[in-house]
Amino acid sequence: MAAYIVRRLLLMIPTIFGILLISFAVIQFAPGGPIERIIAQLQGTEVSATARIGGTGGGDFAQQNMMGGADGALNSKYRGAQGLDPAFLRSLEVQFGFDKPAHERFFLMVWNYVRFDFGSSYFRDTSVLSLIAEKLPVSISLGLWTTLITYLISIPLGIRKAIRDGSRFDTWTSGVIIVGYAVPGFLFAVFLIVLFAGGSYFSIFPLRGLTSDNWESLSLAGKVLDYLWHIVLPVTAMTIGAFATTTLLTKNSFLDEIRKQYVMTARAKGLSERQVLYGHVFRNAMLIVVAGFPGAFVGAFFAGSLLIETIFSLDGLGLLSYESIINRDYPVVFATLYVFGLVGLIVSLISDLTYTWIDPRIDFETREV
Repeated sequence: MAAYIVRRLLLMIPTIFGILLISFAVIQFAPGGPIERIIAQLQGTEVSATARIGGTGGGDFAQQNMMGGADGALNSKYRGAQGLDPAFLRSLEVQFGFDKPAHERFFLMVWNYVRFDFGSSYFRDTSVLSLIAEKLPVSISLGLWTTLITYLISIPLGIRKAIRDGSRFDTWTSGVIIVGYAVPGFLFAVFLIVLFAGGSYFSIFPLRGLTSDNWESLSLAGKVLDYLWHIVLPVTAMTIGAFATTTLLTKNSFLDEIRKQYVMTARAKGLSERQVLYGHVFRNAMLIVVAGFPGAFVGAFFAGSLLIETIFSLDGLGLLSYESIINRDYPVVFATLYVFGLVGLIVSLISDLTYTWIDPRIDFETREV
């Protein structure tokens, strides 16, 4: 098993490298960029990011150089750069690292990422690592609670549906979870806000954030209750649509195992239905459910939380990644991509190791690589 873990860890290196290489190549052909965004801001659309240009006093430097110099080849590289001083544009290229060839920038980024040096955000006065550390607790909270609650409800429900396959219980629960799956999570989130967060009816739960303003003054028990009070609505909105896949997967997996010969043999030996179900069927049927855990966790950790974070004003990694892509904040974009890729690969390895815990007969060492 140790050799298998080492092989998997070594395979993560080319996988992460490939993810970064493809993403970096795509970015090179994407229209726009941080310099184009700066130019647009200088033309009057926005001014919030100009404070970072050239460090302290960058905004004044930009205004002084907006109309200086003649248009040239450098100006033509950027849309809307006519009339800007080429020296000013060159200073932007140096600041953002675009004065180097693409391959040199890529390998420099990879070398920095190996050391977990993600640099600084283009448009925020902080390091990328600080940004990720600041947003990570929000996304972890949503992802862990959503995955945990989904599995705690879906697995027992799926087993119950398999045992009572074709009954009225099986029929109406299938209808409920399919309807829940069909309703978008963000739409359910809006419904919860209107109903329970002071929208039009009740004002039971807070509308935004993970903690109250008086968080620091609360006792330990008060902090726990305050935190749980804040995550009820967002976690409910994320969980409601996640039941269908796991529940039906559990049901079908158990039905497939229940119909096999070894189950009939176990029953013929006089074992009780509970012993047959949890002593023999459960171990085999749960393998396929465990296989879906990495996707469920990573999906809840990032993709599923984007709209929920926006609606409930939760400043997590999903919202940070989206805003960084829109703003062409490439250090944040690639750093979050790197973190999510690494988390996904590690969780996938943990999932495979869980196989051996559920069924010791599985031995990855005997598989051909």
